[in-house]
Amino acid sequence: MGFSTLTSSVCCSYCSLGLGWKSSSLFLSLNFRPSKNFNGDLLSSKSQKFNFPRACASPSDPLLVKAARGDRVNRPPAWMMRQAGRYMAVYRKLAVKHPSFRERSETTDLIVEISLQPWEAFRPDGVIIFSDILTPLPAFGVPFDIEEVRGPVIQSPIRSEEDLKTLHPIDLEKLHFVGESLRILRKEVGERAAVLGFVGAPWTIATYIVEGGTTRTYTTIKSMCHTAPRLLRALLSHLAKAIAEYIIFQVDAGAHCIQIFDSWGGQLPPDMWERWSKPYIDEMVSVVKKKFPQMPIVLYINGNGGLLERMKGTGVDVIGLDWTVDMADGRKRLGSDISIQGNVDPAYLFSPLPALEDEIKRVVECAGPKGHILNLGHGVLVGTPEEAVAHFFNVARSLKFDTQVDSYVVGSSNLVA
Repeated sequence: MGFSTLTSSVCCSYCSLGLGWKSSSLFLSLNFRPSKNFNGDLLSSKSQKFNFPRACASPSDPLLVKAARGDRVNRPPAWMMRQAGRYMAVYRKLAVKHPSFRERSETTDLIVEISLQPWEAFRPDGVIIFSDILTPLPAFGVPFDIEEVRGPVIQSPIRSEEDLKTLHPIDLEKLHFVGESLRILRKEVGERAAVLGFVGAPWTIATYIVEGGTTRTYTTIKSMCHTAPRLLRALLSHLAKAIAEYIIFQVDAGAHCIQIFDSWGGQLPPDMWERWSKPYIDEMVSVVKKKFPQMPIVLYINGNGGLLERMKGTGVDVIGLDWTVDMADGRKRLGSDISIQGNVDPAYLFSPLPALEDEIKRVVECAGPKGHILNLGHGVLVGTPEEAVAHFFNVARSLKFDTQVDSYVVGSSNLVA
């Protein structure tokens, strides 16, 4: 099935969402009005509440949620990190009209529209909110800008006890657009796919706050581990508490599942990650699991080959593998008592479609028929052909597990023709 055929066949009644979706009866029934900009209007009543089933397992749970919990499924659920973004022509067209990334990621109607673009086009098994790991920073006292060339910039990095005083408890009202967007996405998608929220891990967020933005060396924060350990621990503890509250906020708003991105955790030697990142992830997971024991949590670290066993010890439900880890090796190391996610190399989406299909099947067979979410090993690359993304999801939907097999040997075939 070609891309144009796929999009025309799956959009159905949802095609009307498009640029004019915010005037739909759903939008009005939820008592929302379109926002003007990311600094502007509150979009809904503070008292608006929605009752989504969150804490208990249910037969109606989306396929991705079942796989995350390790339940038996008939095929691998699939979604892609960065599945909404610049590779899609419809996103590029919207970005011309709304050139500010912060406007796009902090305005409810734009967040929902962008989040639904890949859903309308490809019908993935997971719909992740269009946002950024830095989005919550102003809500606990860390303003930031995004510059065209430099990317995120924090004008006042935290490097002293005095700087630490600028932090305050997270003000979730300042993140109203995240909650509103998740509520609408949950209503739109229902149980046909999992709505995913996400956060950055404390160490990863701290790298931006300490370094003042992106960095290739991490020398300032790594040095602080030795020169100002109490200061760094205080910062990480504050972040762990704030981010845990932010996760709970997202689940309350309707997220089926949360992914924690410790994007720069892989920049630490394993023993340093054990000391400076893991305890704060542990803390967050513990807090969230006390309230939502059945809500799956995914942990992804870029460059995590040396950290897999340590990642398993955080208490998360799913370990995301990057593409540099052999899936069969990752499954052997992690065992069958935890779910895994990944890990097709994003560059395969630039390959001939038969090569992409063969790699998808190889990854799925190595992961096994239980506890696997098919994904890339990193985010979708700019310039990725939309036809290849469509093919990725078509292949995933075509796969069927042999449900008659009770045991599984890593590397053996678990698919039926």
